[in-house]
Amino acid sequence: MTQPNYPQPPVPVDHTEPVPRRIRAVLAGRTVVDTTAARYVWEWPPYPQYYLPLADVADGVLVDEGQTEDSSRGTGHRHGLAVGDVTRPAAALVYPDSTVDGLAGTVRVDWDAVDAWYEEDEEVFVHPHNPFSRVDAVRSSRTLRVESQGVVLAESQSPVMVFETGLPTRYYVNRTDVHFDHLVPSATVTACPYKGRTTAYWSADVGGRAHPDIAWCYDFPTAQVLPIAGLVAFYDEKVDTFLDGVRLDRPTTHFS
Repeated sequence: MTQPNYPQPPVPVDHTEPVPRRIRAVLAGRTVVDTTAARYVWEWPPYPQYYLPLADVADGVLVDEGQTEDSSRGTGHRHGLAVGDVTRPAAALVYPDSTVDGLAGTVRVDWDAVDAWYEEDEEVFVHPHNPFSRVDAVRSSRTLRVESQGVVLAESQSPVMVFETGLPTRYYVNRTDVHFDHLVPSATVTACPYKGRTTAYWSADVGGRAHPDIAWCYDFPTAQVLPIAGLVAFYDEKVDTFLDGVRLDRPTTHFS
């Protein structure tokens, strides 16, 4: 099996670290969590989850469902969330005790159970930021060509390369370098914890064959990756990508 040529996450399962940022969660217009004492917990290596002090959860929001769930962190007591008429069943695990230091008296809230998460005053998408990961958008003068079934979809001599810990490199190109006559707009929207929410997606029509959601764009990315604003990237998993004339191996991880 070919090993990826990009750095892998160095953090083991059940590793914990303090979160130095204020964390808030909002449901139905109400702030249901507001804490400066959250902990990162790596339930799997690529990124952590927030474990939140029970004392910093709004009163009356957690609803005990009378069920438990065992894990390597101890026995979690399943709770729902309720704000007025809005309910989220099986949305949280409360740990009165834990086998992991620092997690007794905390709650883990499922990411999608609330409407929005914030680190300080910036909204966070998909999952918490990994403090051991970095994302760099680097301008390059290398030659990039993207093809599908031998049809050229994009050619650029000024790509922006996005290097993200644990993920394959992504290549963003100017719209003027994209052959949009082969692309069809798509209604798909995705989000990334480090880049924000996409503003456009395209599928490809090559030789009468449809290739859904093959390219995307962030018109308003996060400050960390501003060089990609308005540029277009292709899923290297779905196309043939050539860098300086050399065809790249197709990665197996599908993340935008």
